[in-house]
Amino acid sequence: MNRHSFKTIAAMAVTALAIGLAAGCQNASHALPAPQEISDSTVSVLDGMSLKEYPGPKAQMLYADGHADFFCDTLGLFSVYLRPEHDRKVSAMYVQDMGAADWRHPEGHWIDATQAIYVVGSKKLGAMGQTFVSFARESDAGQFAKSEGGKLYHFNQITSDMATTDGGVVKDQNM
Repeated sequence: MNRHSFKTIAAMAVTALAIGLAAGCQNASHALPAPQEISDSTVSVLDGMSLKEYPGPKAQMLYADGHADFFCDTLGLFSVYLRPEHDRKVSAMYVQDMGAADWRHPEGHWIDATQAIYVVGSKKLGAMGQTFVSFARESDAGQFAKSEGGKLYHFNQITSDMATTDGGVVKDQNM
């Protein structure tokens, strides 16, 4: 191998390595911050209710400034996130996978809220009544809907009209 082709191969290898490192750093910068666990003192940002005292899926919204808001119900998360006036930079949103968590005392099992499958309109009640029941797997959501009623939705299919805290889910005639 002559000196010119060795330099060319070395330059290509350094370029490939630099691109790979840049891509890795870029992906790392998009990694979601870890969810926070619920403690005995964790309360809902909406009403001050203790999250540990009520059944059903809980939610949390993490902001770019490091602050976290907790919700005693997934409906609360959507009611805040989908408000037109909501303008804080959100880093991540988490809900509990009810295919893995205990309904009466859910702990852990946090999943990315934007990737979850939701059952809306079931007869199963959460902390505030009817709720959006969150699942990591569509098969778990389907089984739940079959036994408890409701319809499956992806995160981006849930609208602000559905996420009202004045009985919007109850009033939805399409369920």
